[in-house]
Amino acid sequence: MQVRKTKIGLFVFLALTILSITAFAEIKPEKLTIEKMIKADPHRLYLTDLNLNNVIDGRIHVLDGNNYKYLGLISTGMFGVNALSRDSSKMFVATTYYTKRNRGDRFDQFEVYSTDDLNLELEIEIPAKHAQALPYKGTITSSFDDKFVFIQNATPASSVSVINMNSKKFSAEISTPGCWIILPSRSKTNQFSTLCGDGTLMTITLDKQGSEKTKTRSEKIFHPGQDPLFVQAESIGDTYYFVSFHGQIYEVSVADAKAKLLKTWTLLNDSDKSEGWRPGGYQLLAVHEESRRLYVAMHDNGKEGTHKYPAKEIWSFDIDSNIRVGRISGGNAIAMTLTKEKMPSLYVYDGMEAKFHKYSTEPVMKKESVSEPIGEFAGLIETH
Repeated sequence: MQVRKTKIGLFVFLALTILSITAFAEIKPEKLTIEKMIKADPHRLYLTDLNLNNVIDGRIHVLDGNNYKYLGLISTGMFGVNALSRDSSKMFVATTYYTKRNRGDRFDQFEVYSTDDLNLELEIEIPAKHAQALPYKGTITSSFDDKFVFIQNATPASSVSVINMNSKKFSAEISTPGCWIILPSRSKTNQFSTLCGDGTLMTITLDKQGSEKTKTRSEKIFHPGQDPLFVQAESIGDTYYFVSFHGQIYEVSVADAKAKLLKTWTLLNDSDKSEGWRPGGYQLLAVHEESRRLYVAMHDNGKEGTHKYPAKEIWSFDIDSNIRVGRISGGNAIAMTLTKEKMPSLYVYDGMEAKFHKYSTEPVMKKESVSEPIGEFAGLIETH
């Protein structure tokens, strides 16, 4: 009886096996595809995330700022720095890799991604010197015609690597001792300046291939020992707007071979000073060319060492009159940027809760929406 049961069981097993094989044979292999991204509008957001708890795996989060839908990401390796091209069609990345992931031989790369589909389009090995730093605006940037891309180096000696986008090759390394951050000229696309620790700016002019042609230092523009400048600056034309730790705006022209100070003005009235209001954050400024408005992240009870504090408020100023025209709750902002529109929206990144806050700016600043948390250790925002 037992033998009979065993034979029946074996027969059932074989029958099921044959049926399963037949069924699987009829299933066609799945064809992997890549979903097309929705067409970008001015509210697409790019959030640079160092992912500090897993720093060899940095990324750029791509979101739709209208509804905060997650659209995709670009991997940026270890301490990658990034910037959009001037027309927002490309994302430029400079980053570091190691042959054994977290050890081995170091090699640095310049990479170009399409913002249409986030696919890699170009990679060039560059000197293994790119600054492994927080992703401040200006650690990588392009000339205003996108012919050259400039990458900040630190070994810790400071220099700038130049990529020629026409030839798609590394062109030159330019020594910039004691200076940091890259400030391209809009009117002279073969020229950039950099902010120096002695209170001057250095200006470099390039030849057609991207090698150094001239190098000039300005007169002393600020006093780093008394009131240093935040390295992040925003520009309108050839004028860059810097803010100091104590709330002074410095307007600096980089139009000529020697940078020059145009004017200074204060963000603070006497009442603001008595309450200890100061600027703070990582990307703490935004300017809008058409409306001539400047936006800045501010916190009260400021003192030595609070220059990275999240914003308690965001203040807006008329650049021409230097008058404050608005102030609003700051959403703990450590980074901010404007959309590239006639009537822009202001997006800020909340350094306490890792959320986006969106503000309308006209006719007055007004908070419109807040996202869910996104990012691990983020600090730079760009809009398409």
